[in-house]
Amino acid sequence: MNTPVIDVSTSSEVMVASARAPQWKRVLDVTVIALSMPVTLPVITVIALAVKLLSRGPVLFRQERIGLHGKPFTCFKFRTMRVDAPTAVHQGYFKQLMQSEEPMTKMDSMGDPRLVPLGSLLRASGLDELPQLLNVLRGEMSVVGPRPCTPFEYSNYHTWQKQRFNTLPGLTGLWQVSGKNKTTFNEMIRLDIRYCETQTVWLDIAIILRTIPVVLGQVRELLCRMRARTRAALLRSNK
Repeated sequence: MNTPVIDVSTSSEVMVASARAPQWKRVLDVTVIALSMPVTLPVITVIALAVKLLSRGPVLFRQERIGLHGKPFTCFKFRTMRVDAPTAVHQGYFKQLMQSEEPMTKMDSMGDPRLVPLGSLLRASGLDELPQLLNVLRGEMSVVGPRPCTPFEYSNYHTWQKQRFNTLPGLTGLWQVSGKNKTTFNEMIRLDIRYCETQTVWLDIAIILRTIPVVLGQVRELLCRMRARTRAALLRSNK
């Protein structure tokens, strides 16, 4: 994949800017949410009922994330993992990805046992992130922007990498539509910084439109993997 590259040195010490997010972002975010409500509200209702019925625990998962200029906020998602799911394994896996040039393949693709029923499908489709529309309305996130990271991840960032926090984190973004799980961690960072430096209303609209086919492709890939695992299990059971 030809990943866009910007002139960012990993050895340079770059301070995070103090500028605010552009006003047009707020206007676009509210407009997108208002126009999508007839579709998103029924979907949110169905997913909430499914999560409640299929697994023990709360419907929503709350987690501290890092937002604009390194400010922490509470991020909302539909819960896709068991209540007692350990996090140490995921932290170790992500730290390995941060320090390597390996593609950022999710643990889900390898069959994460921590997931609840339908958890893989919700995560692959991004539907588990629909509650983050509340974060957007609260001004903590935008529809388009870098992926909001955890405090653990933030503590392992180099100074130059923190340039990605010069804009609001988003539900989707340039990285998400540019290969996502096929890119390395540093490629993700460079894409995020590139977005921070070039963001316009037209770029945001283009990213939103590109997100739909990208998500559909991720769901197709997941379903293909699930069918392959089912066939392999059937073959093993028939031996």
